[in-house]
This record gives sequence, C-alpha cells and structure tokens, in this order.
Amino acid sequence: MDHAYTILPLGEAGLLVRFGSAIRPDIHRCVKALADQLDRHPFPGLIETVISYTSLAVYYDPFRVRQSGGPAKTASAFQSVSRFLKEEAIPLADTGTGAAARTVEIPVCYGGECGPDLPFVAEHCGLSEEEVIRIHTGPEYLVYMIGFCPGFPYLGGMDKRIATPRRQTPRLAIPARSIGIAGEQTGGYPFSTPGGWQIIGRTPEDLFRPDREDDPSLLHAGDIVRFRAITMEEYLAQRGDEA
Repeated sequence: MDHAYTILPLGEAGLLVRFGSAIRPDIHRCVKALADQLDRHPFPGLIETVISYTSLAVYYDPFRVRQSGGPAKTASAFQSVSRFLKEEAIPLADTGTGAAARTVEIPVCYGGECGPDLPFVAEHCGLSEEEVIRIHTGPEYLVYMIGFCPGFPYLGGMDKRIATPRRQTPRLAIPARSIGIAGEQTGGYPFSTPGGWQIIGRTPEDLFRPDREDDPSLLHAGDIVRFRAITMEEYLAQRGDEA
C-alpha cells in the first residue's frame, strides 16, 4: 500500500491507523484494504477492527500479543502490533485486488408522512421537492462506515445541491428505516432513535436484521448504495399496514 499513515495508541488494548483527515474514496480504500488484510491474516491476540472515515481501529488482547513469542516478549503490545502492521499487514494490504463492491438498491418513499423534512430541504436548497428526490436518487453512494447504532450507514457521494444542515432541535424519536440528510451526508436510521437529521423519506427495507446472527446489517463498509423512489402504495405493499 503506497499511502502515508500514522499509528496512534488507543487506550491500553488498541491502536488507530490513520490514513488522512479528508473523507475521500481513495483514503477509504486504504482503510478497507487493511481491514480486509487483517481479516484474512490476523495476528495472535487480534480481537476486532472498526472502520471509520479515515482510519482503522485495531483492538487486541495485550496478554495474548505479548505471549505470542518473538519480539512481543521484549516489547509492549502496542509496539509489537505496530511493528506487525508496518512490516507485514500494511505492505500487503492491496487497495486494487479486493472483491468487487456489492451494490445494494434501497427503495424509498419520499415526502409526506415518510419524509416530513422534504419541504424544508427543498426550500433550503431552492429546489422543488421533485428535484430533491431526483438528485437524491441520482448518484451511487459509498458506505464509508457503519456507526451511531447497529446498521446505521454513513454514505458519501451526495450531491452538494441538496446539502442541508441538521435540525436545530433534534427529534426525540425518528421512525425506524428513515432516510435523512445531515450536511453533505445521507444515511438511514435502522431503529427508532433520537436524531437531528433532516428526514426526507423512509424505506420498507430493514437496515438491521437481528434475527440474522451471521450478518444482521444490511449494509457494510465498502458497499455501493443506490436509492430508488417508490410510492406509498408500493411501500405499504411491502410493509403491510405499517406506515
């Protein structure tokens, strides 16, 4: 991997590999490539990795790292894991040979009860509601990370023409599966939670499926998302009487 990075301690049982400070697809590819490399070839003591916009958090068991032999016995766990990343994992993390990105189409019922903030977004951006919908359904979005709550996707690639600031007063409860805008980002709420994003629609698709223990999140970092506008009738046909 030919990209500058820094390694920082993250408490007593973790570290952070930071590839930059800008939210860009090329930086995300580095983060994802390193996560994939560690998934394929973990070091002794690795617990998990967590992908964010520009960095990868690596959590490990310090005891297991130090008991794994080699230089780990004379170095701290942080030093040993840092050395492994620098000498083995990062050089072998190839940003160009990963599996093809998975594309997921998500139907969305825009406006009305499903998207109460669509009129505000349209007014703020000087557009009609139909234009906001057309622009929002136009791009392919990159899933940079899953966060905030299980299954919540942070998507990049939204057209700046519909960028809208968060609500000044967050709602106490946003309905599950709501699709919203916050600044230049768009994403979706898997559960009913408090939140301040501008809600422009709702999908009938479950973004988090707790009954699927092997893979409960509909989306994962690195996926590509396309939104497709549907009618309320289509929405109800999938969700039954649930609005």
